[in-house]
Amino acid sequence: MGDTEDAGRGADLGQEVSDSTDSDQSDPGFDLDADRLREECGVFGIFGHPAAAAITALGLHALQHRGQEAAGIVTFDGQRYNSERRLGLVSDHFSKASTIDRLPGESAVGHVRYSTTGGTILRNVQPLFAELSAGGFAVAHNGNLTNGLALRRDLVQGGAIYQSTSDTEAILHLVARSRRSQLTDRFIEALRMIEGAYALVVLTNKKLIGARDPLGIRPLVLGELDGRYILASETCALDIIGARFVRDIANGEIVVISDEGVESLRPFPPRPARPCIFEYIYFARPDSIVHGKPVYNVRKAMGAELARESPVEADVVVPVPDSGVPAALGFAQHSGIPFELGIIRNHYVGRTFIQPFQSVRELGVRLKHSANRAVVAGKRIVLIDDSIVRGTTSVKIVQMMRDAGASEVHFRISSPPITHPDYYGIDTPEADKLLAATHTLDEMRAYIGCDSLAFLSVDGIYRSMGEKARDPVRPQYTDHCFTGDYPTTLTDSGGDTKAQLSLLAEAG
Repeated sequence: MGDTEDAGRGADLGQEVSDSTDSDQSDPGFDLDADRLREECGVFGIFGHPAAAAITALGLHALQHRGQEAAGIVTFDGQRYNSERRLGLVSDHFSKASTIDRLPGESAVGHVRYSTTGGTILRNVQPLFAELSAGGFAVAHNGNLTNGLALRRDLVQGGAIYQSTSDTEAILHLVARSRRSQLTDRFIEALRMIEGAYALVVLTNKKLIGARDPLGIRPLVLGELDGRYILASETCALDIIGARFVRDIANGEIVVISDEGVESLRPFPPRPARPCIFEYIYFARPDSIVHGKPVYNVRKAMGAELARESPVEADVVVPVPDSGVPAALGFAQHSGIPFELGIIRNHYVGRTFIQPFQSVRELGVRLKHSANRAVVAGKRIVLIDDSIVRGTTSVKIVQMMRDAGASEVHFRISSPPITHPDYYGIDTPEADKLLAATHTLDEMRAYIGCDSLAFLSVDGIYRSMGEKARDPVRPQYTDHCFTGDYPTTLTDSGGDTKAQLSLLAEAG
């Protein structure tokens, strides 16, 4: 546990106490999060700071919302790489001094994970590490490679031995096989061979490297603390450690941080940026600033635009916690309908609580969420949520409001209908499992059981972002879940990509 090896020998990646995952999927009670889009991942890196591991752990705490399945940190102390990779939350493993003490060094990379390719097994936990001819190479990845399966097939046929089922491992093999003399050049050559969305943070013996895909689909920012530079998925990770935000890493940019400072490389032909619009709708933390736009303000603007597009006569506006709160505030402020917390969330119940008491599940126990009857009873309510995926949870929400005595339940969604799956790092169902892809608006309303249902329009969400409308020729954002306009090649989608990935995870 926590042993290290000399540089040139590799990191201790031996934290694999168990290479399996808890298969118990029991329902811990009524959970509004059960039918949500699952977060992607979060990355963090710092170069040349004496408290690198502790700072990285704090940064990962701030990014925990981007992935709750696993967390890992790799450090380099000038001679050896040190690694701790764990299943579970950051607070479960990286809040003790004893763990941080096993991670000496002044440079570190960290990762929080929600798996979109590969299963929840310890050997998939990032950062991934390899000892290359040019030295150690640790990589943390937020995103998804849309040619990851094709690359894996070709690399394995060429003799590569994969140690994980993660698409990120392809990057290690591509860098290892490059004939370029400089590690940075090898990395760039590898990036030219991958497709899809990525924000990467790489730690080598002498450098911290950040890279963003040519469209900038996944976010990455540069910060500074005590004269040392930091890379992170969101600005909230800078805020928690008191770091200064420097700038966003540009789409298609590679930044190389070393003792000489920060070097910017632009190895790809220039293209207009198309960041993922779901960062603003759902994934980024409300207190983050993404591409100069405060996420909280954008979500409030989405709610106000929704009130303009789809007004309704009602007594109270009720958010679906927690992600629906900013949009509900915007809806209430624009409509003049009072904002009330009609659903109360219990933040102190974990999924393990109910397991010893499975016999009470039939009672419909609501451990995580419950109706605030004093607010709801006898009222016409407007429920505000950020999205509908399968719709199963929406049915429960509406029924909960009716059971609490609501006289009318009107559902308003602060994003357009999700009609297409994602292949860039968001875990979405296939199209036939998406409610909006298989039902008309009236059919969705009837299925959910609400009195009325409306979504924010595509142009409406662009207006919320400060645009006049969506540019049909050069869309300003990656919005394929609403429009079907995938901005990159989907090499692996010749078959059922999600099924292939599932089989790959099971094989792992």
